[in-house]
Amino acid sequence: MTALTQLSLVQMQAGLANKEFSAVELAQAHLDAMAANRHLNAFITETPELALAQAAQVDAGTRTGPLAGIPLGIKDLFCTDGVQTTAGSLILKGFVPQYESRVSANLLRDGAVFLGKLNMDEFAMGSSNETSAYGRVISPWHAAGSNADLVPGGSSGGSAAAVAARLCAGATGTDTGGSIRQPAAFVGIVGIKPTYGRASRWGTIAFASSLDQAGPMARTVTDCAHLLTSMCGFDPLDSTSLDVPVPDFAAGLTGSMQGKRVGIPAEYRLDGMDPEIAALWDAGIAWLEAAGAQIVPISLPHTKYALPTYYIVAPAEASSNLARYDGVRYGQRVLPPGGNVQDMYAATRAAGFGKEVQRRIMIGTYVLSAGFYDAYYTQAQKVRALIARDFEAAFKRCDVLLTPTAPSPAFAFGAKADPIAMYLNDVFTVPASLAGLPAMSVPGGLSASGLPLGLQIIGRPLDEIGVLNAGLAIERAAGFTAQP
Repeated sequence: MTALTQLSLVQMQAGLANKEFSAVELAQAHLDAMAANRHLNAFITETPELALAQAAQVDAGTRTGPLAGIPLGIKDLFCTDGVQTTAGSLILKGFVPQYESRVSANLLRDGAVFLGKLNMDEFAMGSSNETSAYGRVISPWHAAGSNADLVPGGSSGGSAAAVAARLCAGATGTDTGGSIRQPAAFVGIVGIKPTYGRASRWGTIAFASSLDQAGPMARTVTDCAHLLTSMCGFDPLDSTSLDVPVPDFAAGLTGSMQGKRVGIPAEYRLDGMDPEIAALWDAGIAWLEAAGAQIVPISLPHTKYALPTYYIVAPAEASSNLARYDGVRYGQRVLPPGGNVQDMYAATRAAGFGKEVQRRIMIGTYVLSAGFYDAYYTQAQKVRALIARDFEAAFKRCDVLLTPTAPSPAFAFGAKADPIAMYLNDVFTVPASLAGLPAMSVPGGLSASGLPLGLQIIGRPLDEIGVLNAGLAIERAAGFTAQP
């Protein structure tokens, strides 16, 4: 029999329904895989007792739902009742929420089994999972002929590594500027960011509130569709939650592109683009055309302003959101001998926040300050509106857009020590985040060095079905079966 960890989520559902194996056996197989792969450092907190207890309830028939018995990993940005939640930061070490985030509660409602909390860049700030206070996550992939450890992407690097290494059937991620899509591309899995507001942000630790969006990461488009259906839904506790019906995304999958128009934005063909990325993009265009789509050249003229806009808006919101971590109510507290409350604030934040988080707080505080608010933050919000307008105009001519996901394959640790070089990893993913659009990454092939490369599909607001179908068409054409 195929090893249980090698099964897709859909195959696990079928096997459990046919009683080919029990939920406890499935959970234990994944727990064993986690134990054998701790060198990847994908998990911050493992919850084996909880997982086995939940699986036993599935086998006893007292825990049911469309995801009953499916073993998942939860990014450590989602608050989980009774389980430590750190956001990858020392400032929240030991914080145990007494409530469940809406997204994880929805998955529990549908019978999922939780294996533990996945490692991540601190407060979701990073593109390589090098900023976690609990150690870097190592990609299960290696370049051909090399033993150098590679980054799994970020910030959802633990989620990406765990899914790619077959440590869980799927995982939750969050995407602020590409933190689901870029790591998915780096490790050869599928990840989708739904329309902003589709999935509740309640109980998810905030980075940039107008950009943060939860989404699933799994090994196939269909697996992601099943998880997305469970994760989404209106939540009155989230003021930005969309009160719209959630379709059965998996039931809507056909993979047909007949009659669909696929936009190819000229501005994404960057000067000096990696020829392998360009070749994969051309292959993706050919695959969708062969599936029946019409290819339409389009322009998104404000794309070149997306990264600087994002790195003003996101740090500004982070500066505001992270002001709550002061050592008073929860998490770490550092009080210097003889110090007053102001000394406690300063010492707690200096000890609790890593360098990248401190950098972004300082940038955000600067652009929000009285002398610079209009020059930076107000201007960035105006440009953000222009970027959204570009997409709105483009979707009058096409149904989805196709672009690369990342400008390169995964790179070695320390290869991008310059923060600007690191920020450029988000060049293809940030525009869709600024516009709040659904977007996903699908593996399209391997680089010459044997590393995964991803293609990105961007859709109209609330057209996750259209994005998933284009992704399924690419998945079928690419036939990507490579494993770490």
